[in-house]
Amino acid sequence: MTYRLSILAAAALMATLLIGGVLAGVGRHAAQAAESQTMAPAPVMDEPLAKLPGSETAILSGGCFWGMQLVFQHVKGVHEVVSGYEGGGALTAHYEIVSTGVTGHAESIRIVFDPHVISYGALLRIYFSVATDPTELDYQGPDHGSQYRGEIWTLNGTQRRIAEAYVAQLGADHTFPAPIVTRIESARPFFQAESYHQNFATLHPDNPYIATFDAPKLTALVQTFPGLYVARLTLVAAR
Repeated sequence: MTYRLSILAAAALMATLLIGGVLAGVGRHAAQAAESQTMAPAPVMDEPLAKLPGSETAILSGGCFWGMQLVFQHVKGVHEVVSGYEGGGALTAHYEIVSTGVTGHAESIRIVFDPHVISYGALLRIYFSVATDPTELDYQGPDHGSQYRGEIWTLNGTQRRIAEAYVAQLGADHTFPAPIVTRIESARPFFQAESYHQNFATLHPDNPYIATFDAPKLTALVQTFPGLYVARLTLVAAR
């Protein structure tokens, strides 16, 4: 089950919210959500920046892929962020089926980044600090189901070692008020989500869900990682 509204339903709700100045309340909710973010320390174990420009891929799950995509599209050194599904098979990699929560898929993002500009560990730091709450098991905020679980999908042994060491570090430091339940698994085939999900937060900033739950994540990125924030982004091309 998902709390998120369909695009048409969201538009109808927006028209309702405009009556009586309810949007001001949404803005206050968003500001409070931004203030609740936890600043994770830098990972002790990480790869040094590459000597030359290049390309590396990271796959992360952490709740609604709208907000995850929005955050990482604004991170320095990131070339592309695609919303999609990870963890299940090709036949079930469709939004309506994934939303049942029984496919094994998690809403995920595939990040293509330049390891000469930003490290894999730095991406994980942003992930834990801004993009997801690692203490929520099989849900994120209002969205419930295993499709909203937090998961780091590693593509090689180096990524796995960095991810495992970082989760252990955050746990030992009691960075979060509850145990970290984010999973770490080897990456499986990634399936790109439907075109209407790509760049959704950027294209629909006034959507009530985006304004309430995802915009605060971008605010937190600006406030906590100003040196890694970039205003310009590259949108995902429609398939």
